[in-house]
Amino acid sequence: MHTITLKTPIPYHVPSLKSHSIFPQNPRLTRPHLIFPPVHHRPHSHSSVTKGLGISAPGALNGSLHSENLAVKDIDVATLGNLCVDIVLNVPQLPPPDADRRKAYMDRLSASPPDKKYWEAGGNCNMAIAAARLGLRCNAIGHVGNEVYGRFLLDVLRDEGIRMVGMNEDTDADSSRASSYETLLCWVLVDQLQRHGFCSRADFSKEPAFSWLTKLSVQVKTAIKQSKILFCNGYGFDELSPAVIASAVEYAVEVGTAIFFDPGPRGKSLSAGTPEEQGALNLLLRMSDVLLLTSDEAESLTGIKNPILAGQQLLKQGVQTKWVIVKMGPKGSILITKSGISCAPAFKVKVMDTVGCGDSFVAAIAYGFIHNMPMVNTLAIANAVGAATAMGCGAGRNVATLDKVLEIVKASNLNEDDEFWNEIFDENLGVQEITALSKLVINGSDSQLNSVPLQKVVSELLPKLKSAELERKVPC
Repeated sequence: MHTITLKTPIPYHVPSLKSHSIFPQNPRLTRPHLIFPPVHHRPHSHSSVTKGLGISAPGALNGSLHSENLAVKDIDVATLGNLCVDIVLNVPQLPPPDADRRKAYMDRLSASPPDKKYWEAGGNCNMAIAAARLGLRCNAIGHVGNEVYGRFLLDVLRDEGIRMVGMNEDTDADSSRASSYETLLCWVLVDQLQRHGFCSRADFSKEPAFSWLTKLSVQVKTAIKQSKILFCNGYGFDELSPAVIASAVEYAVEVGTAIFFDPGPRGKSLSAGTPEEQGALNLLLRMSDVLLLTSDEAESLTGIKNPILAGQQLLKQGVQTKWVIVKMGPKGSILITKSGISCAPAFKVKVMDTVGCGDSFVAAIAYGFIHNMPMVNTLAIANAVGAATAMGCGAGRNVATLDKVLEIVKASNLNEDDEFWNEIFDENLGVQEITALSKLVINGSDSQLNSVPLQKVVSELLPKLKSAELERKVPC
């Protein structure tokens, strides 16, 4: 353990084509092997800058949040940073781990744009697209360049009904640092054994890719103020400075915008990073309303193996924390509050690709949070949305559609593992009630078990999902 209280491990996950239960793992880009180990970041640059564009978003479902301050907000979710274009390529072999040779490999790939069929929206675009497809009104706060990749990303967001809010007001770029204004690319490389490697220019710099962004613009503050939820993840530190991220968090708290934070695999390096990185990470962990972590990450942050006890510890350390959600891989998910625990097993599906599952899961948690849904219902829909993404190939426009989510919910094919849940709950958890999706047989807990039948949850979810489908103004 580091001397700093909070740190996160990097989990690995091997995608499988076998039919089995799936609950989305945390990282935006999960990988079976550490092909590209983290390297400190310094950007290249581009002379053109794209300001935020006002793109109309579709009407959203009406709902209220837990705070009266949020009732007048007309945007449901705003994502902060981490907007990139994924370029997915099959390669004979993955590049070597040596940084210099890896950069030379990336430079050769970057020399000319690959065919557009290999491009996909990545990063926080995944979360925003999944949320928009659930009928939520979404803003994507960040920076994209005024080049072919940036225009592609803007087109995707517009087609999905998501409004882009640019982070800079000054369009006069420094020509000596031209490439630092370009859209961030992430090369997603897949070898013949289906192993994944990831590489971007952010991997070769000590500074964030957009280190020239030093403060929040008026339009960014307006976007945060108008949003019910501000979503941040650990990958945002690859683009934005800790000071800018901290400013966004502090402003969100000031204007009553709920903060969702998923530290992901970047949490580990941030917890051992610069004092500024550590400070911003701890601010997010303390001030977020909702924390989302894998079970391994929760253990690493707290030193506690039991995911529920670890979640309870994170709640104690938090200032504003209302929910801690622990993702238990193919077993399901757990939502921990100060007064109770909810849990839901995962859905069994045929997994094609796990990229984007975690982002899709977060979108559905936001949906349940905004609509004041019962917590076990929120977990159920999040599991279904993550599973629907896993059944596709890749992220971006390939994340869950409402049709696929409805199909999974109707099928109601749960992965039930009584032994696993008995072990999790076989400790004194100190809560008044445990709410579990039915057919879970939990022994050994002195807490009162409230078993909720799956069919009851399904009967409540289906009308909401069908209503969301009617509200959508882009194809599902």
